[in-house]
Amino acid sequence: MNQTGRINPEQALAEHLPPLTSHEAIVEANRCLFCYDAPCTHACPTHIDVPRFIKKISTDNLIGSARTILDANLLGSTCARVCPVQELCEGACVLGSEHKPIMIGRLQRYAMDYVATRGIDVFQPGLPTGKHVAIVGAGPAGLSCAGNLARLGHSVTIFEKRELAGGLSTYGIIALREPVDASLAEVEMIKRLGVKVETGFDLGGNLPFTDLQKNFDAVFLSVGLGATPALNIPGEESIVDGLYYIEQSKINAATIKIGRNVVVIGAGNTAIDCATIAKRLGAERVTMVYRRTDKEMTAYPHEYEFVKNEGVEFRFLTQPISMVAGGLLCQQMSLGAPDASGRPSPEPVTGTDFILSADQVVKAIGQQKSSIAAQLGLTTEKGFIQVDQHFQTSIPGVYSGGDCIRAKGSASTVMAVEDGKLAAQSIHRKLTHG
Repeated sequence: MNQTGRINPEQALAEHLPPLTSHEAIVEANRCLFCYDAPCTHACPTHIDVPRFIKKISTDNLIGSARTILDANLLGSTCARVCPVQELCEGACVLGSEHKPIMIGRLQRYAMDYVATRGIDVFQPGLPTGKHVAIVGAGPAGLSCAGNLARLGHSVTIFEKRELAGGLSTYGIIALREPVDASLAEVEMIKRLGVKVETGFDLGGNLPFTDLQKNFDAVFLSVGLGATPALNIPGEESIVDGLYYIEQSKINAATIKIGRNVVVIGAGNTAIDCATIAKRLGAERVTMVYRRTDKEMTAYPHEYEFVKNEGVEFRFLTQPISMVAGGLLCQQMSLGAPDASGRPSPEPVTGTDFILSADQVVKAIGQQKSSIAAQLGLTTEKGFIQVDQHFQTSIPGVYSGGDCIRAKGSASTVMAVEDGKLAAQSIHRKLTHG
C-alpha cells in the first residue's frame, strides 16, 4: 500500500520474478550440463539453442547469447517472461528429475534485458529486395513474421487496429508476467529493423482487403481471436469481460474497479490472471467457478498452484445460471460422457441451485473465432483459418499464423512466434524464387 493506505497497482502487479543479478546469472549458467542434442532445445517450439545461449552467458558474452536467442525467436524478451517454461524447456531439463532444472526462462530474460536496456540492436535490416509485404495484426505472430521478413530485406508494413501494438502481450497478459513497457520495447526493436507499424487500421473497415492485394506482394494475417463468448444467462450485461479486466489493470490501473467479493467464471490461464488481479488489488474474497473439476481445467498446473497460494478459492462442478441480487445463481454439475473436446461433459444436477455471493463477476471462458475468415471467404477448419504446410491460406499470396489458425494444439505466444517465423520463410521463398 501507499501512504494513503490504498493499494498501488504498479507495486501489486509488478513482475513476479525479479531479474537475475550478474552473479546469479553466472552461477546458474554454470550449472548447465550443456547437453549434446539437448532436450530443452527440442522442447522449445522455436528451437532456441538453449545450451549455446547459456554457455555464452557463462563466458559473459551477452550479446552473443542474445543473438543466439533472437536468431530463433525474435520475441525472445516476451517469451522469456510468458512462456510456460515448466511445461517446455525447463520441464525437459535433464537436471529436473533428480535436481532443480536450470532457470532457462530467467537466463533468457537476463540476456534479453542486457541488450534491451543498452539499446543494442543485434540484427540489421537486410539488403532491399524491392518486395512489399503487409501484415495484419501486431501481435506476436505478426511481429515475428514482420521482423524476420525485414531481416531478409523485404519492406514490411504492419496494420494494427488498436492504439498500441503488441497484441495480447500489451493488452491481455497480466503485468505480473509481462509489463506493457516490456512489450512495447520489443515492438520498437522490430520497428528498428525497418518495419512500419500503422495503428488504427481495421481490416474490413478503413483497411480494404482489395487495397492490400493491390499494393503488396504478399499478405500475412495475424488477427488472433475475437471477443469472449456470451454465457447467455440473464443479467449477463453486468458481468465484466475478463480480457477487458486485464487490459484495465495494465493500461488504466489507477481507475480499475475491484469488488470486495469477486467471482471469476472460467478455469484457464486468463481466468487465473483475472483472479490474481482481483486478489492483489484489494478484493477480500475471490472465487473461481468452473463447471468441471481441476483435472479438466485448461490452466497450466503451475498457474493453478500459484493462484491457490494467492488465496483464491475454487468452486468446481458449478455452472452459472443467472445474475441475481447479491451474487450469481449457480447449479451443481456432474460429469458424464466425453464431449467433442474429449473431456467429460458437465451435466446439471436437479434441485441443487444456490447463490454464490458476489459484488463483481468476471467471465474468462475463452475467445470466439475471428470473423476475418468469413469476411474474406477463407477456408476454415473448426472455425479457424485453414493454412497449408507453407502457412498459405485458400487465397494465393495470403498467409496466416498465430491463434487464428490454431485448430489443433493449444494456443500460446511462443507457438505464434514460431508460426510467424516459418511463414516469413515461406513468403521469402515465394517472393524470391516464385
